[in-house]
Amino acid sequence: MMPATIQLTELGIDMAKAKFDAAFERERKDGTDGTATFEHSTFDNTPQGFKQLAKWLKRHKITHVHACLEATGTYGDALAEFLHQAGHIVSVVNPAQIKAYADSRLSRNKTDKADAMLLARYCRSETPPAWTPPAPELRDLRALLHQLDALKDMRQQEHNRLGALSATLPSEQVRTVIQTHIDFLDAQIKHLTDTIKSHVKRHPHLQHQRDLLQSIPGIAWLTAARLIAVDLTRFDSADQLAAFAGLSPRQHQSGMSVNKPAHLSKRGHATLRHALYMPAIVATKYNPFVHDLYHRLLNNRKAKMQAIGAAMHKLLRLAFGVVHSDTPFDPHWDAKRLQVA
Repeated sequence: MMPATIQLTELGIDMAKAKFDAAFERERKDGTDGTATFEHSTFDNTPQGFKQLAKWLKRHKITHVHACLEATGTYGDALAEFLHQAGHIVSVVNPAQIKAYADSRLSRNKTDKADAMLLARYCRSETPPAWTPPAPELRDLRALLHQLDALKDMRQQEHNRLGALSATLPSEQVRTVIQTHIDFLDAQIKHLTDTIKSHVKRHPHLQHQRDLLQSIPGIAWLTAARLIAVDLTRFDSADQLAAFAGLSPRQHQSGMSVNKPAHLSKRGHATLRHALYMPAIVATKYNPFVHDLYHRLLNNRKAKMQAIGAAMHKLLRLAFGVVHSDTPFDPHWDAKRLQVA
């Protein structure tokens, strides 16, 4: 962390795949955001673009920034790493938080420049926590999993094309081309799957976490790898982790007339929620804690999807528990706790 005496400039960065917009507040005439003026520029989302950003900041005599950007997949990872290595503070913020902030300010404009200015204002008013780069082995694991998902999506698209062609009786040549591509993707997926397994085995601490997570009924090796990539150790509580995944219950209650059923917030890591869906289904059959919760909710006339959402939430909390306690899953934990009490 930088000494308190260093003057920080809040830098808002709106990321896209090929470029990013950066803005910082240059002047405040009466201490309000409404009269603030901003400097803004657009850069390529490349190493050369990062260097141009550094020159731009230097030209404006800015030496230390608190940069704020949204968590938009992997588009901002390289820039965040560049700024962190340069000694700046970086915050990677959930897009839902920025949207809520924009709504609170009644923001009307939605442009890349306006979004960068909004992020700079958010950084000044909210002072979001600093981002810490993932360890190299976690960064590599995330990249491998991201590529695996991309290959599986391509394979599914080709299967869909093949199914659609069956109804129109296409030429055999077209069918052969599609099937050849599917076979190629299958081979690539198998190779990448083996690579992910080998990567985890090469790092003892990742392998240890995998063993802990796979001790939980419902979590197989690929789900364990996805949870490891999230880095469960960076969360202070299971509640924080659940909020990150968008699996925290969200209530809607007002006065005497509005009292809607609680549901999952779904404001968080959509990929993690998707990864937990099928494991939760399996856990409702083979995990005693999840099984009991699931059937208790169904017996209380909760909708099936509500019960599955609760099962996902429970499974995630169990994952947090085994990693933070460094103890494998114990199906008799509740009974032992009652005996001690």
